[in-house]
Amino acid sequence: MPESLDNWKITQLSNRNYLSPVGFKFIVTKVPKADFFSNSASIPGINLGFAQQNTYLRDIPVPGDKLTYDDFTLRFFVDENLENYLEVHNWMRGLGFPDSLAEFSSLKDDDKYIQDTNGRSPYNEYSDATLLVYNSNFNVIAKVNFRDTFPVGLSGINFDAAQEDIKYVMAEATFKYSIYDIEVTT
Repeated sequence: MPESLDNWKITQLSNRNYLSPVGFKFIVTKVPKADFFSNSASIPGINLGFAQQNTYLRDIPVPGDKLTYDDFTLRFFVDENLENYLEVHNWMRGLGFPDSLAEFSSLKDDDKYIQDTNGRSPYNEYSDATLLVYNSNFNVIAKVNFRDTFPVGLSGINFDAAQEDIKYVMAEATFKYSIYDIEVTT
């Protein structure tokens, strides 16, 4: 019997169910109120750079340059008291050019999570984050762990009194991070 027929079980999927796009939860320690209302998230894309090997016939692409990661974007419903929106907003104000030194100082002294000084800045600029991926039974099947996450964008909030149906307010936050790892739990 050919070797390829002996290994057919190895090459087949063990679970033929499709991954549901509604099964996820995003957790970021520094903005815990945003995860409850998260509406949309995605595992960011990853790209591998390459070099060109010159030959006299044609250039040949060769792998092995730096990896680049796309930004992580989270869309979430804004709660009625703006608490989850303000968590991201205030984090960004503390990182940027704040109106006063007190904003940066409050970021530095923030005790929402344990300060980690293992090679990181002691100023609480970063927060680790996790995207939990659920299967069709809403059991966690994977954890996408983002390291050294910080916000770089926060959408505005639009109000429109002319809407016929109530569409609840949503915001979008964009995060940078150093790297992410996917940990399969099943």
